[in-house]
Amino acid sequence: MRIGIVGSGNVGSTLAELFIRAGHEVTLSHAGAPDELRDLVTRLGERARATTVTEAVRQGDVVVLALPFGRYRELPPEPFRGKIVVDATNYYPSRDGVFAEIDDGRATSSELIDRHLGEARLVKALNNLPMAVLEEKARPRGAPDRIALPLSSEYPEAKSVVARLIDQIGFDPVDLGGLVDGGRLYQQGGLLYLKPQTAAEQLRTLGVRGFEQPHAR
Repeated sequence: MRIGIVGSGNVGSTLAELFIRAGHEVTLSHAGAPDELRDLVTRLGERARATTVTEAVRQGDVVVLALPFGRYRELPPEPFRGKIVVDATNYYPSRDGVFAEIDDGRATSSELIDRHLGEARLVKALNNLPMAVLEEKARPRGAPDRIALPLSSEYPEAKSVVARLIDQIGFDPVDLGGLVDGGRLYQQGGLLYLKPQTAAEQLRTLGVRGFEQPHAR
């Protein structure tokens, strides 16, 4: 699978390495010129390349948003039409500026991105733990200490694709339902935010029955 990544900082570069280890091809992009990513691409190896944001989106079977949340409005919606898009961002007012609709509970950060992109199939995932944890804690399927990563979306097929990716990079996917209610559980301040837990531990933390742990095929 070819994965386009928008953003080349700590989040984008760490996820790129995890995807490449799992056998995928990665196309990196950021706000600057692709040539500025030469050193990163060299370090990642032959499965990595750099291009513009628009081309990374167009070429990706899946697109990962790894840019600061506050810059989502710079993204051109058209290339995202019909794409599976993983929202790996988090809203931090000190960095992103104040978004009143998030602060007063009228919307989540993922909702705003979803509205902006329009016809993308958005899945919120890969955003609740520091990248250093993902680097260190990847484990093969079945390992007793394998930690879980939550995901949520209104698009079941897109969610299944992202669940398989999560499994392939070394974590158990836990389906928390829809984008809004599920996503609130692991965005900044949510019950699962910054908690590296197994799937069973996550569900105990939530104290709610009815969620599913999807099995990657």
